[in-house]
Amino acid sequence: MSDRRASLRNARLAHVQNNEFFMPTNARAATLSRRRFLQRTMIAAVGVASGPALIPLSALGRGGLRAPSERIQMGFIGLGGQGTGHLLGGSWTYVPGGYIARPDVQVLAVCDVRRERRDHARQRCQQIYAQKTGQADYAGVEAYRDFRDVLARPEIDAVLLALPYHWAAPMAIRALCAGKDVYCEKPVAITVRESDQLVQTAQRFGRIYQAGTQQRSEYAGKFRRACELIRNGRIGQLREVYAYRQPGAFCPQAWTWDAQQPVPPGFDWDLWLGPLPWRPFNGEAGHALPGDFVGDVNWSPHHYDVIQWVVNPDPAAPIEVEYEPPTAGREAIIHYHYANGVVVHSNAYPGEAVGREGGGCFVGTDGRIAVERANIVFDPDRIGREPLRPTDQRVYRADSHSGNFLDCIRTRRPTICDPKTAAATMNTILIGGIALFLRRNLKWDPGRAEFVGDAEANRLLSYSPRPPWHL
Repeated sequence: MSDRRASLRNARLAHVQNNEFFMPTNARAATLSRRRFLQRTMIAAVGVASGPALIPLSALGRGGLRAPSERIQMGFIGLGGQGTGHLLGGSWTYVPGGYIARPDVQVLAVCDVRRERRDHARQRCQQIYAQKTGQADYAGVEAYRDFRDVLARPEIDAVLLALPYHWAAPMAIRALCAGKDVYCEKPVAITVRESDQLVQTAQRFGRIYQAGTQQRSEYAGKFRRACELIRNGRIGQLREVYAYRQPGAFCPQAWTWDAQQPVPPGFDWDLWLGPLPWRPFNGEAGHALPGDFVGDVNWSPHHYDVIQWVVNPDPAAPIEVEYEPPTAGREAIIHYHYANGVVVHSNAYPGEAVGREGGGCFVGTDGRIAVERANIVFDPDRIGREPLRPTDQRVYRADSHSGNFLDCIRTRRPTICDPKTAAATMNTILIGGIALFLRRNLKWDPGRAEFVGDAEANRLLSYSPRPPWHL
């Protein structure tokens, strides 16, 4: 690398590290347009200057790829099961072959703190593109250990984040500041202050954000159908909702490791910990370290996202969070009392099996609907036989979650699960988790983003990140 290139790279990296990388929306749009103009000009120049030269099919939009000006250039950060599934194909991507199989996406970077993961992802991507383009020596995908190197590349338009829980919001916020559009897997944040800052950052930098709550888009529209039927009064006045899952929160206890193990070769444990307090490695390095969370922040976002979609609460109205202690054979239950009279329970509806797979059971004055990924139940049956009328209200429709993200990158309209929507769901989960941790009732004021008259609970709305990871 020349001294000049190294200097420019280090300058970009310093901005990202200091959370100062800023490019106004109109300036970045101009930069993208200029880059794509230069790409087209370069192709034309090759033809003029060298006569009948051989131009790669990929540059002309053939060979299984669209023209460069039509592709969204992406980086993938976090290459565990979910991240690799998004990249190369998995059950939650709903596109055979993952993002790399899409002709409108160009993968430029893969990143993970584990060397074997990033090396494997790069190798597979190179093989796939070599086959698509007919270039046996294809080498257009770079592998990185440090996500800041990915964010420092100006040609990358968007990143997909599939990370340990504690990294989701801090990394998404840094990516937004670096001018990247972001698809982030759940949970989108582990504290209320993180989720609020995520919303503010996306607005300030004019970036597109999609949370990985794909039930709004996938599963043959079951959840959308339930939402529209309920909102249009098919079960009468909505009274109760059963969530089937406890909420959760980041509430680490005081604890120490029982044993310490050597860090595996090629694994950057310090970077994996990131903003968390330092702890020696002991073999635990999945989505979250034991003892950091109470309740559920992994599976519950799917349930509560659907519930928030249906209930559609007043975002400024107070919420009463009621804690019901556990009994023999039953865990504690959280009850959310909304200002519109709806009560959401964290347990299951008695006798109803449907609702456990990412859904819930919605009970109204004239019937109920239970919905999950594989099933939807109507009681009475006539509810499901009455189609929506042309005059009935509808909700945002998308039939592909990843497709919606890419479409919104092009059009700059909000995604189906934009930052405000994602934060509202996550904050609901987090305030319930804090009540679960404290084992008592709480009153939440969304307008002030704090608990009413409860300093102890308010201290759990944030935590102090380990330097240098302050936001």
